[in-house]
Amino acid sequence: MRKLVVANWKMNPASVKEALDLFDKVKKKASTLKNVDTILAPPFAFLGELTCNYSGSKVSFASQDVFWEEGGSYTGEVSVSQIKSIGATYGIVGHSERRALGETDVDVNKKVLALIKEKVTPILCIGESSRDEHGEYLNFLQKEITEGLKSVSKNDIKRVVIAYEPIWAIGKSVRDAMKPDEMHEMKIFIQKTLSELYERSVVSKVPIIYGGSVEPDNARALLEGGEVDGFLVGHASLSVTEFNEILTIVNRA
Repeated sequence: MRKLVVANWKMNPASVKEALDLFDKVKKKASTLKNVDTILAPPFAFLGELTCNYSGSKVSFASQDVFWEEGGSYTGEVSVSQIKSIGATYGIVGHSERRALGETDVDVNKKVLALIKEKVTPILCIGESSRDEHGEYLNFLQKEITEGLKSVSKNDIKRVVIAYEPIWAIGKSVRDAMKPDEMHEMKIFIQKTLSELYERSVVSKVPIIYGGSVEPDNARALLEGGEVDGFLVGHASLSVTEFNEILTIVNRA
């Protein structure tokens, strides 16, 4: 399984000129790598501009969110067919920042199903805000997974990417972020939860990536010790030096 590195630019950069400049520098590095799939998730306003300026195969594009309806009176929303028509082949759904604004597990599930229907790969984000000594956060994660994948068939689950992004680790230093052994335990838990919904042979084909203060200083350890299938990178994806170094580390792993 090839490793995935997803760059979530969030509401950055400030202009299309800056977005094109950042993309050009990342594209040069990504085009030299054989073992990693680079996926860029720019703001909606820049997505079409970037896809129109690229004709290669080493970089793919994702939307940072989608809406589940195909069209209609939904001011401000963007449909899957719309993002697909301008070149996006992935869609991030269930990100903690969207959930914080009121998005529910039901909403997330509708978006996952809408993406699958249009043959766009869902990147389903899950993650707990804190941990308790009784392990209730595991029940929370299990619910996010099972509700988010409701009605997803065994044939379609192979096309879903699970992005585990513990909210408590976001924006922390490498020292305070998730440790490799903790991530390995979480990967096993996620696979166990998936195995209760699908056959084990199918579950092994579902990529599980990690997000939450991913930097060059901890990327290798998380790959090797955490056994993740790649990363969802936030703030570090806006630094050409840091993001390209992460790509290089993942390619060599």
